Parts: sequence; structure tokens; C-alpha cells
Amino acid sequence: MWTVIYIAANRKLALRLEQRLTQEGIMVNLRPIGTAQAGDLAGYEILVPESEAEEANEIISTALTS
Repeated sequence: MWTVIYIAANRKLALRLEQRLTQEGIMVNLRPIGTAQAGDLAGYEILVPESEAEEANEIISTALTS
């Protein structure tokens, strides 16, 4: 089961965090929030397997403070 662990405000941040998690061996899915056609994307959900959520949260916390 995939779990949302973070909502990134934009695509650039979502891709940066995805790259960081992938480097650490975590599987990641990104899911846009809103509708791209209307141009009103509200960000991106970052999802990881439930079993890796705690580790992924720690990685994201470190990435956001550095």
C-alpha cells in the first residue's frame, strides 16, 4: 500500500525529493494534485510504500533542512 508522506508545493521540489529518496533506495510515486488542464495544480503528493514511510520522512526532513 502506498502512503502519502509529503505534499510538495511545486514540481521542482517534488522531483528533487523524489531523486533524494530514490538515491536512498526508497521507491517513490508522484501524484499531481488538481487538474493540469485548468492550470490549477495545487502541488504534488509524494507517495512511498507504507513499510518505508518512517525512513522516507526522516530523509525528507533532512533534505528540507539542508
